Amino acid sequence: MLLFACNRDELRPIDTKATREARSLYTLLHRLKGDKILFGHQDDLAYGVHWRYQPGKSDVKDVAGDYPAVMGWDIGRIEHGRETNLDAVPFDLMRQFIVSSARAGSINTISWHLDNPVTGGNSWDTTAAVAHILPSGRLHSQFVAWLDRVAAFLESLRFEDGTPVPVLFRPFHELNGDWFWWCKPFCSKEEYIALWRFTVDYLKDTKGLHHLLYVYNTNNFKHEDEFMERYPGDKYVDMMSFDTYQHLNVNTMSSTSLETSSQKFKAHLKSNLTVLQQCATRHGKLMALAETGFETIPHKAWWTEVLYDAIQSYDLSYVLVWRNQGMLKDKMHYYAPYPGHVSATDFTKMFKGTKMTLQGTLRSMNIYDLPN
Repeated sequence: MLLFACNRDELRPIDTKATREARSLYTLLHRLKGDKILFGHQDDLAYGVHWRYQPGKSDVKDVAGDYPAVMGWDIGRIEHGRETNLDAVPFDLMRQFIVSSARAGSINTISWHLDNPVTGGNSWDTTAAVAHILPSGRLHSQFVAWLDRVAAFLESLRFEDGTPVPVLFRPFHELNGDWFWWCKPFCSKEEYIALWRFTVDYLKDTKGLHHLLYVYNTNNFKHEDEFMERYPGDKYVDMMSFDTYQHLNVNTMSSTSLETSSQKFKAHLKSNLTVLQQCATRHGKLMALAETGFETIPHKAWWTEVLYDAIQSYDLSYVLVWRNQGMLKDKMHYYAPYPGHVSATDFTKMFKGTKMTLQGTLRSMNIYDLPN
């Protein structure tokens, strides 16, 4: 394709020593802007509604006929050297999923729900902690040890010939929320930026990891100043993104409330995407809707009439919906359809004659510039 005939080295990520494969991915994501939107799903290969760890299985593939173009993973608990992450996915299996999906053409993105280093509680323990893990803090050495474990896992993500698998790394996400200990109410702007910069510098320069692209991520915002308030600088970010979900109590909803909620969410999504695109364009960054979805997807045409209709005119690299846990405590928790779901037909429709893209399209592009 002529679209990809130009020099893959023209555009470069923030890491001046980035691997050839990471540079290739970065360049092609820039080339795809406005032409393709990659569809992603969290933990897609690990489990789904009514199943766990079945080789080759995927709710997305079972419905749409192909795997997601983007695979989302989380490495929370890796900091303790645990064998499984916070959602009980074994890290050894996660590694296999990441490598095999990359070989098949997909892109992998990793977030990190790290525990609170002060209390030992989880990410949602909002006891102030950021100041304590910075270079001048009393727990800095502990945080460095945690980063060493993160680095060891990321370094282990390699193709069969030893080539590192490129990863979109999205740490300290939803920074302007109020639910994680690194969020805005619990650390200063300066502390957050210092944490981000130290983490990137440590992984890139001290640990020598050059296969990572770094993703800046907020939650909902009202204007550009809010989105950019804690931005760590162009030298520390490859991609800008935000997370947002549609919320509605499905047990009490009516057809009217469902339609009202969907229209409100679509308007909100467009508003945030307009700001995101302005910022990404001004700073020369890629952009993504890093997490989104509507739990249990009760709207049968949500994929085409709400999600795709809202995002189609923006230069998103990808959109990712959250995981298909199935039953969680006392309710169903899933964000992609499974066979027989009320929105399954509309989900398949979203990929026909649109920008929305699954794994097969990427495989044909050789996005990592790998030898055949």
